[in-house]
Amino acid sequence: MRRVSAPPEPGIPATPGAPRNDWQTIRALLPYLADYRGRVALALTCLIGAKLTNLGVPIVMKAIIDHLSAARHLTDLARTQHQSSLSVLGGLGALVISYAAVRLSTSLLTELREILFAKVTQSAARKIALQVFEHLHALSLRFHLDRQTGGMSRDIERGTRGVQSLISYSLYNILPTIVEVTLVLGFFIFKYEPYYAIVTLIALAAYIFFTIRVTEWRTHFRRTMNELDSKANARAIDSLLNYETVKYFGNERYEAERYDVNLQHYRRAAVQSQQSLSMLNLGQQAIIALCMVLILWRAVNGVMAGHLTLGDLVLINTFMLQLYIPLNFLGAVYRDLKQSLTDMDRMFGLINVAREVADKPDAPALALAGGTVRFDRVNFSYEPARRILKDVDFTIAAGTTTAVVGHSGSGKSTLSRLLFRFYDLDLDRASGGGIMIDGQDIRDVTQDSLRAAIGIVPQDTVLFNDTIYYNIAYGRPSATRDEVIAAARAAHIHDFIEGLPAGYETTVGERGLKLSGGEKQRVAIARTVLKNPCILIFDEATSALDSKSERAIQHELGHIAQNRTTLMIAHRLSTIVHAEQILVMDHGRIVERGTHDTLLAMGGLYAQMWSLQQRAQAATEQAVEALEAAGETLGGESAAKEGDAGAKVASKKAADQAADARTSPVIEAGVGR
Repeated sequence: MRRVSAPPEPGIPATPGAPRNDWQTIRALLPYLADYRGRVALALTCLIGAKLTNLGVPIVMKAIIDHLSAARHLTDLARTQHQSSLSVLGGLGALVISYAAVRLSTSLLTELREILFAKVTQSAARKIALQVFEHLHALSLRFHLDRQTGGMSRDIERGTRGVQSLISYSLYNILPTIVEVTLVLGFFIFKYEPYYAIVTLIALAAYIFFTIRVTEWRTHFRRTMNELDSKANARAIDSLLNYETVKYFGNERYEAERYDVNLQHYRRAAVQSQQSLSMLNLGQQAIIALCMVLILWRAVNGVMAGHLTLGDLVLINTFMLQLYIPLNFLGAVYRDLKQSLTDMDRMFGLINVAREVADKPDAPALALAGGTVRFDRVNFSYEPARRILKDVDFTIAAGTTTAVVGHSGSGKSTLSRLLFRFYDLDLDRASGGGIMIDGQDIRDVTQDSLRAAIGIVPQDTVLFNDTIYYNIAYGRPSATRDEVIAAARAAHIHDFIEGLPAGYETTVGERGLKLSGGEKQRVAIARTVLKNPCILIFDEATSALDSKSERAIQHELGHIAQNRTTLMIAHRLSTIVHAEQILVMDHGRIVERGTHDTLLAMGGLYAQMWSLQQRAQAATEQAVEALEAAGETLGGESAAKEGDAGAKVASKKAADQAADARTSPVIEAGVGR
């Protein structure tokens, strides 16, 4: 296999929208929790209760140890005086039971807190993910053409997971640790000398300061890892979606090298992230170790001097462990929290992308009164430097058919995109112009009502990776099974479906690749028939069909289009001869208009296109006749060879003439003029 050099290092995709600080991201999350104020309050109550009972665990343990020391002395005394020690043992047993009860209460309140807050976490994540999904569908086609679906889906996935992480870390780690630190410091001041509280507070401050500074420094490593991960994921998905194209050109190695470039950069960022993590962990442990030495040395001296008991030493040591074990974990929590905020920022950035095409406030629904479509001096460009449509002006009367023809790139398909309002027009309302349906500017009505009134059979049909039934029923999900089957019959695909082993439950595969182009197009026709719109758009609706199927579908499309306003975009002129109006477009302008007979009589661009296509069709028919004659009249091996040779000559002639017919009619017209 030939080797293709790997591409240069890819750029890192920018986060959609302006980056925000962490507090802005947190404030954006708060409204999603507002609906669960009661649960949040109960969960916080359980949190405080759990920490109070947890504070009692070392206190009860101190009492047990001190009681054991006293009990040993009393037991020795009772033996010498021949007294009973049952009272001593009874008090010790009560303390042990109290210890178990306190620990059980801590666990009970902790689990109750998690039970109460589980619904809050999952509901907030669900609401945000749904809002992002709906917002992405509301954005213009331009946004989706400029974005890579794989990377965007990974941003949503990580952002949703980040919401869950942020809420969980805040309630289960950060808040409990803050509450516990406050309680322990207060206990140290109240019960012991301020030294313990001061050293603990200084160590905590140093620990938090060090953790935040180092984490902030290494955040860009994590951000870079995420961006490169999204880039690699997007590239992999794009390559797999175009599996056939990769195979056609034998570029498996090239795709692997492109993917590996991203993986190499990701590996480099991941190694840097891990190295910085090790530095962070080492520094945190050094701070904790120094604090423990200062605290325990002071406590040991207190025991030796008789100021403290062994129980006090155990209590202070237990308090320090209870503080620093979660605090040690808090370093990892903070890192993950920062990552969650970064992920959420990317997801909220998607929500903040402005809608290029938006409904006006209080926009009414489209009121249909026949379905007259009017393009009034329409100008449009996808990019400022390249104008696509230039002063396009025409009317499709209600219940009539208008066809648009012209060479590729003349702006035909752009008409359908603008009618669906995938883009807004380049015009100033003060100067007039626009697209109207029954006198209503499509920018003044809701997009939902506009698109509900229009059905389209696109040139390139993309199906969902689901069953045939699902793809047809997608035209009107509320339709009954009988209506779906009737639509399939109208599209002449019912018999084909019934011949499949699974029938209507046959899965069509990714983008419908298990079906042929003609089969996919008939599915598209069926779901448009099922939608039953007032306005129809056929964008090369039969381009993928053979001649026999095309004639049958054309007859059915003609029946479907009756009493409906229809816009037909076509290359094959034979499919639109019945249209009441034919528009010929060239470089974004309408250069000819009229009926089929009128345009032929004009002898202009349409007449030249018609002549070229008729010659190509005649050559094709001659080739077919030659093949049939070769098979019927010639016998024997030599005759068969002669027939094959004659058929090949005829086929070659047909191919040459068809190639001539595909020559740009604009060039032909320019030469003629």
